[in-house]
Amino acid sequence: MNKLTAYGVALTWTVLASATHGASENAQQAGALSGSSLQRIDASHFNIDAQEIAEIRQGMQSAVDADYIAGALLLVGNSDGVGMLETVGTQGPADDQPVNEETIFRIYSMTKPIVSLAAMSLIEDGVLSLDDPVGDYIPAFNNLQVMNEDGTTRPAQNEMRIENLLTHQSGLVQSIFALGTPLGTAYQENVPVKADLTSTATALEIAQRIGQLPLAFEPGTAWHYGHSTDVLGAVLEVAAGKPLDAILAEHIFDPLGMDETTFYVPEAKRERIAQPIHGDMSDNTEVRDFLSAGAGLNSTTEDYARFAQMLLNGGEYRGQRIIEEATLERMRKPEIDDNVSRENFFYGSSGNWGQGFHLQPVDASQPEGPYNFGWRGIGGTLFVVDPVNDFYLLYMEQRWGGPSGAPFDNNAAQRVVYEAIRD
Repeated sequence: MNKLTAYGVALTWTVLASATHGASENAQQAGALSGSSLQRIDASHFNIDAQEIAEIRQGMQSAVDADYIAGALLLVGNSDGVGMLETVGTQGPADDQPVNEETIFRIYSMTKPIVSLAAMSLIEDGVLSLDDPVGDYIPAFNNLQVMNEDGTTRPAQNEMRIENLLTHQSGLVQSIFALGTPLGTAYQENVPVKADLTSTATALEIAQRIGQLPLAFEPGTAWHYGHSTDVLGAVLEVAAGKPLDAILAEHIFDPLGMDETTFYVPEAKRERIAQPIHGDMSDNTEVRDFLSAGAGLNSTTEDYARFAQMLLNGGEYRGQRIIEEATLERMRKPEIDDNVSRENFFYGSSGNWGQGFHLQPVDASQPEGPYNFGWRGIGGTLFVVDPVNDFYLLYMEQRWGGPSGAPFDNNAAQRVVYEAIRD
């Protein structure tokens, strides 16, 4: 029985079994962690004073007053508790409900670190390996081609491996990050992923289409943002024999009590969904076939704080071991060395990338580290975990397009928090 056939058999079993043993066991685990993750402590624990908080809040409010966003939330915490939790504005332009820790945000690419951690958990369990060729799970990735600058192709010399998907060194791109290139056009024409994530294809079907397209470069030789994590999600489904939402529930969400982090939001919770002033975001109450490992999740600040706190605690949260500390350290190892092209790396010569996380210097005067780690979402969200200074940061807003030059955004949130802590 090959891995694709095994996936179908195991998925059938999973659907039949999930309503019995798994559901009751998961409910018990979540119930044990149902208390708030936002225990309040004094901001002085982070060397942030009342005047600094007032100034930060004023900056956040300026983005609301100028009609860039409807509302936002900024949180700073650690294992002792949350020292700063500031909210401004409302959940949407036609909504009088203030933003709070239970507001539901589309977190887009902040999905990627969650899926990457689930992948490493499966690796710990021996379900797959970093060195496994992607083609072992999705045969469309066998016999890969690399596109030359003139649009011609040649056979790839390197196999694409699971590790390449985690580090964005796979050679896969995404049309929005390859505009004006022959490969970008090929993705736009052949990969049925819309901005609103409402593709009727499944993650595996989309991955199979991607596997038939040329690569931008030999796997392992350059960094380029794209569909790597979406393909990783399809690999996990095949390897584990379960849909991605079940994998994330088993390995991350249920143990952490993240019961409101989902690929679609129940209709009963619609009134808690944040909306942008500018542009249209997807109706995330629609049940969708495509479980995007790269950008599909919705979450609350309360939920994502559990994930961030677990990472700050070396992989453990309230007695629940999610990932081994050594595995997490491996994920934070810089993967862009002198043999890997930085031509398309978002931060140029600054910082690095691990297995699912950005790595940015905690001190600009020390570009080689130590690093914080985390990632952001295209809808305006951000999380940063800083073990050196013992804090994590969450910034949540919903913004889709609109005028440039917002007086406060996720970049500003990170900057002002560091300035306050160091002052």
